[in-house]
Amino acid sequence: DLGVYVRGGSGERIPLSEFVTLERQAKPAVVSRFGVYLGAQFQGGPAPGYSSGQALAAMEEVVAELDGNWGMGWTGTAYQESQLGNTAVLAIVFGLLMVFLILAAQYESWSLPLAVLTSTPFAFLGGVGGIVLRGLETSVYVEIGLLVVVGLAAKNAILIVEFAELQRKELGKTIQEAAINAAELRFRPIVMTSLAFIFGTLPLALASGASDVSSHHIGTTVVVGMASVAILGSCFVPTFYAMIASASDWLRRKTRGDSETQQAGTGEQG
Repeated sequence: DLGVYVRGGSGERIPLSEFVTLERQAKPAVVSRFGVYLGAQFQGGPAPGYSSGQALAAMEEVVAELDGNWGMGWTGTAYQESQLGNTAVLAIVFGLLMVFLILAAQYESWSLPLAVLTSTPFAFLGGVGGIVLRGLETSVYVEIGLLVVVGLAAKNAILIVEFAELQRKELGKTIQEAAINAAELRFRPIVMTSLAFIFGTLPLALASGASDVSSHHIGTTVVVGMASVAILGSCFVPTFYAMIASASDWLRRKTRGDSETQQAGTGEQG
């Protein structure tokens, strides 16, 4: 009420309307801040067929077109994804490299670890395929799930490759026979352990309630990826093993033959 009177310097009464005016304006009920700056919060997700990384890049392009008085920042999972960048890809590459080096030292061969790593594409195919078919976007949880599935895929492949090598060295079987026997005898253990893991993580893929989005991401990636590894990996890893082992033996024989030819030529000259 501007009809209130106040006393001036000389003691007379002056209405407050002489000093203050009122004007109605529309203002937000709550003022949001980001750091020390006034801000507005936007929440959303990528459109179907686009990843969260593409959505973040599109938002950054839109903000870049504004004048210099505007800026933006991420919170929540978007902030985590922007900070991680390509570290998940580097983690997967580093993990595969460590698996390769450890297996190379164990088998004393550079070719057999390649047969083990041939199972990893099926892990990526199943994990990413499950996310796409379910209409989910990629996130940090999907990357964590891919790391888990890659490790389990390598474990299943090791069971086949190691058994095939034992068949060749101890029983004297050919590469094809060893690969077939390994595929037949290791199929049931691989399927049973994979099913146990799939049913154990299935509640994550079907979870509801708080934090169900993150559970759906990691659960779907692991369940579908593991199913792909169990089915496709068990069928194709023995084939890749036979191809790689045959190529390695051929290269070893060729190298040994060239070495013996050079030694024979040196002896004749002497």
